[in-house]
Amino acid sequence: MTATAASTQHKGQKIGYVRVSTLDQNTERQLEGMALDKVFTDKASGKDTDRPQLQAALEYVREGDTLVCHSMDRLARNLDDLRRVVGSLTGKGIAVQFVKESMTFTGADSAMSRLMLSIMGAFAEFERSLIKERQREGIAIAKEKGVYKGRKPKMTPEQVEALKDQDRVRGGKNRTGLAKEHGISRETLYQYLDLKKMT
Repeated sequence: MTATAASTQHKGQKIGYVRVSTLDQNTERQLEGMALDKVFTDKASGKDTDRPQLQAALEYVREGDTLVCHSMDRLARNLDDLRRVVGSLTGKGIAVQFVKESMTFTGADSAMSRLMLSIMGAFAEFERSLIKERQREGIAIAKEKGVYKGRKPKMTPEQVEALKDQDRVRGGKNRTGLAKEHGISRETLYQYLDLKKMT
């Protein structure tokens, strides 16, 4: 095989990466309508360091590929993380495309492009901080007015009792299936069952 044939054998793929914060968020909306060869999806918060699908995507992409992400804050936890990930990928000949910001980085970027990456990444980080601050302020005001009740329990006391009865009947077996039947996580199931021990 000639060098020319070898170099044209791998046609660059477009690989999508999607991150949503909760299980009920629509993952399709982020890269809707884009022609992608493969998509990796994480369901975790931005501050969560455990993003297995991002790691899988980073290991999957090869030179000539493009990693496509809805926005900078979907790819990285903060500005330092953004610079590290983009720098690592472009250093391997992998382009990084951000749909929301309409920006693509290839490694052959100008000083202005690198500056824009830092500025846009800083804005995304700042925006997240503002949202969290507004949430905290809203909760504080609601508490002062006596209208804040926190999160509603996932299950009523009657449902919890039924859950405990089912667990007794099963003898503690297949609790993962029991959690799915009630639409709760296994961790939440264990919390409810722990209440039985305290009563």
